[in-house]
Amino acid sequence: MISKIISILFLIIVSKISIAQNSLMIEKRPDTTLNTANVYKLNYRKLILPTSLISIGAISFAIPGMKRLDVATKIEVSHHRSKTTLDNYTQYFPAVMVYGLNLAGVKGKHNFKDRTIIYVTSQLISAAIVTPAKSITAEERPDRSNKKSFPSGHATTAFSTAHFMYREYRDDNLLLSFSGYPFAIFTSVYRVFNDKHWVTDVVAGAGVGILSTELAYWLYPKFSSFINVKNKKSNSIVVPYYQSQKFGLSYQLSF
Repeated sequence: MISKIISILFLIIVSKISIAQNSLMIEKRPDTTLNTANVYKLNYRKLILPTSLISIGAISFAIPGMKRLDVATKIEVSHHRSKTTLDNYTQYFPAVMVYGLNLAGVKGKHNFKDRTIIYVTSQLISAAIVTPAKSITAEERPDRSNKKSFPSGHATTAFSTAHFMYREYRDDNLLLSFSGYPFAIFTSVYRVFNDKHWVTDVVAGAGVGILSTELAYWLYPKFSSFINVKNKKSNSIVVPYYQSQKFGLSYQLSF
């Protein structure tokens, strides 16, 4: 049963690789489709995997067999439990890796300001989905600590940061772009091992995380255009001057 958890999450990575390769082939065609805007388009190919994962988690409320799988996994895991608190930190590792690699000179797709806008946007979207979903579904955690189990917030964050790393490096180094996903899998698996989530919780969380990052990249050009318009409307300049044997500074603000 434990192997099934890892297999499910491994399939997510395999699916991502397949979709990524197809997307890159389309975006790199030597025709009119080759433009920067394509990178930020939200087409159906980018939504297949996250919506499928969210759907798998959601249907567990309607299909008894899915819930029985959750319970069976909980029982199996209880016989091989190995708890850790590392999952509280590994969920952020891919994002830390992005900034660390940039500091080391391995540049991603965006500069510090732009990728921070994208990252923060993805986390806000994740919170906007996960927080109300937990209250609406009111699913009890396996350890019965509360009724905020679905979807997994840790898995959501882990996969949103892993997908963030993927999007930043996929054009220049596809292998490097996938290096954040093992941390996402580790985080998700140990949410189950720590008796904090059902399998369907982390599967749905993975979908929400990937979707949130895709939405953040789709929204980025819109935010960027808005910021640029604001900057064009309001410009300021400080100019030194010398007049009547006196030095001074002249501040000009244009709208």
